[in-house]
Amino acid sequence: MSDEVDEIVAEEVSEDTEIPTLNVADAPLPEDWESEGEFGDIEISEVDKIETMPVDEWIQTVDIETTADVPIPEKLVDRVIGQESANIVIKKAAEQRRHMMMIGDPGTGKSMLARAMTELMPDDTLEDTLCYPNEEDENEPRVRTVPAGRGDRIVKERRAQLRMAREKTNKTLLFITGFIAAILVWMTIMTGDILTLLFGLLILGFGFMFLRSRLTAGDDSRIPKLLVKHERDDVPPFVDATGNLAGSLLGDVRHDPFQSGGMETPAHDRVEAGAIHKAHGGVLFIDEINLLRLEEQQALLTALQEKQLPISGRSERSSGALTTTEPVPCDFILVAAGNLDALQGMHPALRSRIRGYGYEVFVNSEMPDTARNRRRVIRFIAQEVANEMNKKSGVPIPHFDRSSIAVLLRESQRRAGRRGKLTLRLRELGGLVRVAGDLACADGSEFTSAHHVLRARNIAKPLEQQVADRMIERRMDYSMIVNSGERVGRVNGLAVLGANTGLSDFSGIMLPVEALVTPSQKKGGSIFATGGLSDLAKESVTNVSAVIKKLTGKDVADFDIHIQFVDTHGVDGDSASITIAAAVISALEEIPIDQNLAMTGSLSVRGEVLPIGGVTAKIEAAAKSGISRVIIPRANMNDVLIDDEYKDMITVLPVDTLDEVLEYALVDGDARASLVERLGKIVDRLTTDQGSPSTA
Repeated sequence: MSDEVDEIVAEEVSEDTEIPTLNVADAPLPEDWESEGEFGDIEISEVDKIETMPVDEWIQTVDIETTADVPIPEKLVDRVIGQESANIVIKKAAEQRRHMMMIGDPGTGKSMLARAMTELMPDDTLEDTLCYPNEEDENEPRVRTVPAGRGDRIVKERRAQLRMAREKTNKTLLFITGFIAAILVWMTIMTGDILTLLFGLLILGFGFMFLRSRLTAGDDSRIPKLLVKHERDDVPPFVDATGNLAGSLLGDVRHDPFQSGGMETPAHDRVEAGAIHKAHGGVLFIDEINLLRLEEQQALLTALQEKQLPISGRSERSSGALTTTEPVPCDFILVAAGNLDALQGMHPALRSRIRGYGYEVFVNSEMPDTARNRRRVIRFIAQEVANEMNKKSGVPIPHFDRSSIAVLLRESQRRAGRRGKLTLRLRELGGLVRVAGDLACADGSEFTSAHHVLRARNIAKPLEQQVADRMIERRMDYSMIVNSGERVGRVNGLAVLGANTGLSDFSGIMLPVEALVTPSQKKGGSIFATGGLSDLAKESVTNVSAVIKKLTGKDVADFDIHIQFVDTHGVDGDSASITIAAAVISALEEIPIDQNLAMTGSLSVRGEVLPIGGVTAKIEAAAKSGISRVIIPRANMNDVLIDDEYKDMITVLPVDTLDEVLEYALVDGDARASLVERLGKIVDRLTTDQGSPSTA
């Protein structure tokens, strides 16, 4: 059998098997929508500058009416937005067949970059993989490879040969059976014994069936199994093995309920190829690589080193634990992806292999807000619409007009969380595009317009924002929000729910903080913090105690300081630092605080107000709660991108130090003036004066 297998494979390989492949490198480049002169003759030197023109005005300078006017690149790699460095790396990795690891936030294009590598790989002949029975050891099936497209022909030819042999055997048996039946009939005519005839024909029938089954038994077991199949003109395969178990990733041997008695399935026919074998000659993509068990990562490392791995039973239902094939080819490019925490769960040797024979890339989560990048965001919107139109099911969404594009560009600015930046977490932005398109479809509109996108924002709110809205609504129903008057030791702080970098701008919430100072009943006072605050914010309570000791001139060891975070379960961040400090100082000095003011900011031990995240969402949360003034770190002023509906509702007060916070927060009076003056003399001013309070 072994000689026969080698003879067949040698015959197939020796034939003229020239296979045409797609040479992407020689293909003409598509017209670049972002090139000079495409939309308004903008100079290249100008498009890379931060765009200061408001989106609503800028969109009027772009020479399009809807996203239907935006050309979409043919190559997948050219459709990836904002990952120029990663683009360069994947082109080199594809050309040199290097492994890659891409780390970064979800929705930034890692899987799209990996898929694009198959377009950039050099011309290689793909191979089909066949599994043959081994008569010397049935538990070690043989493995052979042939050029793409030949494997299916070999299996079909073998089936045809067996069918012809079976037909010849059946004809011979039928001839012999007919001859014997004729003799029986002649003998019956001569003797007149009908019973002998019937008994003879019955035995003859059973004999025919028995001989036919014996002569043709095992024919199917000699047919090879096609493990990996390709066509002659296929491009290199892309296999997404994210979340695969050991069997589907590394190959497996199927369970066989009939293990004996001649009814069992041949061992080679129970072998199943894994993702690593199907990716032979192409790209294997594994997202969240750290979720693979160490045993699977070790086997993956072996496959990378040897470029082949035998298939054996790996799942709990695999039959024939002794069945192990000859090594199966698996020469692929591994693209591992994940968030930053993926590095902690990776096998050290696997990461070393990738670093030693490939590249590591940290993908961007944002890009500069330039004219060129704004066009790229518009192109992304056009790509999402085109993808929806190419779906096989569902109703395609209409194209987006200028007004809707402007709203989405502003949304990209908001989600970046920093002025002068556009977000690259495009999966969430794409979700907003699809919801807005669905609303336009429901309205029967020809194009998706601004009001569809604004409605979609309310419908497609993340869970954190929905929770925040419910909390604000409940607090207002029960009069838990205090936004007028003055109180001692109570401050309206601001925070975010979830503190997710891509969604925090949607998750603002009011954070009331109350402080009470009482004389200590024992030697050495204590600080007690209650409420559902995270460990990070509890640490800020300890840091604030150092500031209080320095700034108030009182020995906090003589007091017990009680701090309550009201209804704050699920709130994250240390941006409550200045809130805690203001509440405690107000309680110590018995100076009331204006309740129509809210604040957010971190605090150093020297009294400097440090920048925080999610500032836009926090300001909007204050406006929703009826607050008219809000204090933020001066360093965050460039990050304020609140919606137009809130601009006339609230005044933003930037500060550098704690004495400025108290100057705005404390109610006018001699005690306030004295305290602010005293604090101003001892606070370290490490930041420069960037201007006076402004109205956002």
